[in-house]
Amino acid sequence: MHFVVCIKQVPATTSVQIDSKTGTLKREGVESIINPFDEYAIEEGIRLKERVGGKTTVISMGPPQAEQALREALSRGCDDAILLTDKAFAGADTWATSYTLSRGIKMLSEPADLIICGKQASDGDTAQVGPSLAEMLDIPHVAYVRKIVEVKPGYIKVERMLEDGIDILEMSLPALVTVVKEINTPRLPSLKTMLAAKKKQVHYWNKETINAEEDKIGLKGSPTQVMKIFYPPARSGGERITGADAKEIVNKLIQKLSSHGII
Repeated sequence: MHFVVCIKQVPATTSVQIDSKTGTLKREGVESIINPFDEYAIEEGIRLKERVGGKTTVISMGPPQAEQALREALSRGCDDAILLTDKAFAGADTWATSYTLSRGIKMLSEPADLIICGKQASDGDTAQVGPSLAEMLDIPHVAYVRKIVEVKPGYIKVERMLEDGIDILEMSLPALVTVVKEINTPRLPSLKTMLAAKKKQVHYWNKETINAEEDKIGLKGSPTQVMKIFYPPARSGGERITGADAKEIVNKLIQKLSSHGII
């Protein structure tokens, strides 16, 4: 079976920078990491390969520096890595990103049986790319998967996490799932696997490689755009309530709330 894991390299939380002209994140030269939820997707792709056989391919869209994230995935046990990189892809929203990934997946020499994505990306938090990608590929999908119960050629059974329990769902393959952190514990690469990953080839594909339509990629192909980026104003005012003990503090708080007609 062929498992395909979609990952994203995101800015480290202390390194987020915004392009004031385009309203998009600056990625070139910025300290970056694998999107945290994608680490669980990588681990699940490797576990499934170990469980039922086959291979795991990791794919990402981003600038050339995203090769680092793909090599880390290779060091953990993925077999092949593909980087969709082209200046024309820059500034893509979730729709254009999903389209680009779908074109890349369609160009794989071996069709994907199961596509695995992290629940959402830490830099956008939309959780839209996985489901959107499945729709563009016209395959079934389930989000918030916490356990893959069974998988075999043409069939998968999963547990989907809900606020008050779980769903148990069955799908035909090919299909797509987005996973939550409860699904597994990501492994760490060993020195041996890291050295081996450095020798593996990361395949670079551009817009011509995937036969992408110009009006569907990057900023130009994005139906949604960021109009303005700003920092929220700093909080001001406020009052600290103090007292000799908790009872006195509570009484003062009740008096204060009562004086404002809140209680």
